[in-house]
Amino acid sequence: MEAVKVGLLGLGTVGGGTATVLLRNAAEIQARVGRAIKITHVAGLGIANQTIVDPAKVKLTEDAFEVVNNPEVQIVVELIGGYTLAKDLVLKAIENGKHVVTANKALIAVHGPEIMQAANAKGVSVSYEAAVAGGIPIIKAMREGLAANQIQWIAGIINGTGNFILTEMREKGRDFADVLKEAQALGYAEADPTFDVEGIDAAHKLTILSSLAFGINLQFDKTYTEGISKITTEDMKYAEELGYRIKHLGITRKTDKGIELRVHPTLIPAKRLIANVNGVMNAVLVYGDAVGPTLYYGAGAGAEPTASAVVADIIDTVRQIDVPADQKVPLLGFKAGAMRDTPVLSIEDTKTAYYLRMSAEDKPGVLAEVSEVFAEHNISLEAVLQKEPNEGEGAVTLVLLSQRVQERNMNDAIREVEALDAIQGEVVRIRMEHLG
Repeated sequence: MEAVKVGLLGLGTVGGGTATVLLRNAAEIQARVGRAIKITHVAGLGIANQTIVDPAKVKLTEDAFEVVNNPEVQIVVELIGGYTLAKDLVLKAIENGKHVVTANKALIAVHGPEIMQAANAKGVSVSYEAAVAGGIPIIKAMREGLAANQIQWIAGIINGTGNFILTEMREKGRDFADVLKEAQALGYAEADPTFDVEGIDAAHKLTILSSLAFGINLQFDKTYTEGISKITTEDMKYAEELGYRIKHLGITRKTDKGIELRVHPTLIPAKRLIANVNGVMNAVLVYGDAVGPTLYYGAGAGAEPTASAVVADIIDTVRQIDVPADQKVPLLGFKAGAMRDTPVLSIEDTKTAYYLRMSAEDKPGVLAEVSEVFAEHNISLEAVLQKEPNEGEGAVTLVLLSQRVQERNMNDAIREVEALDAIQGEVVRIRMEHLG
């Protein structure tokens, strides 16, 4: 059979890794697919200086639209990132009847509805395995491997930079700012680390997972997002004393009232497998009604781990390239006409347990006063930790663990506790999940 021709947009870290894997494993891939897959066109800035592909065999250009408009190209692989240019290129490729593979989670999370609608209308595929958790095949697992299940919830460590920072803080007692500088020096974090440490990157990925799990439209704008920049080594230490670890989780859960969709620091029991995922590694825990809990672990970033997912998408596309559109796996796991309008809940309507830390005057009756406030709001406390005051200080640290409660009720209770004369400053609040 004639080789399938691929146009590659971007030859940076992931693009270079993709080209390397495709070239190195060409014979293995052909044996799996039954036909050759060839990179015939590559676009990128400064492309003339690249050393990965052979210019005698591959057409090189700095104009990505030359690739998406070339009639020979059958599959366009978008690896340039960002929102605007990437969106224009992908939509143009679809308009030209080309299949698309992308690693761009921001593009799918924000512009996915428009892209998927265009692809369905044109009868072409859009594949995005590498957009979530790097080399972990979580998209395929959600769309195909777990298709028999009603998914109950997902909890994932889906940003390696944040996980590296929290791991270093816990294991070595280092401050957030200090570890962030090292993460930047190692190339784990960008010069502007906002997307990673404030949870935006994880929110993009969780938006995609939630859509695949529950058949709802991609709704990034409704994803609650909270970062890790306010986590302290003090909270790390107290969590450990209580048998928990702090991880930056993306959590989506189906409830009777709607879908929870949230990214935030979370205390989870130290005995859970996902609590022991450290460094830059990623892990996604999925609970299905038939299969129960399943855990997917691996490298969430890097040239070749991500390229592994990109090339797998290219292979799947080639395998189905002649299959009628209505017989292919749906782009978001559910047929376009079967997508649901289940509401996404606001963070105040979600339910979880809480870790609370506060500074209080060192005098009798304060803990009883605090406990009374929570009791008035029907909030049960399951653990209390009172630390001895440092010499010369007139305040003690109180750490409380609550049972599950609606966030709106907890917000009201915290406001009343902070208003007590014996409480100094703000109450630190970190959500808790037992993932049982």
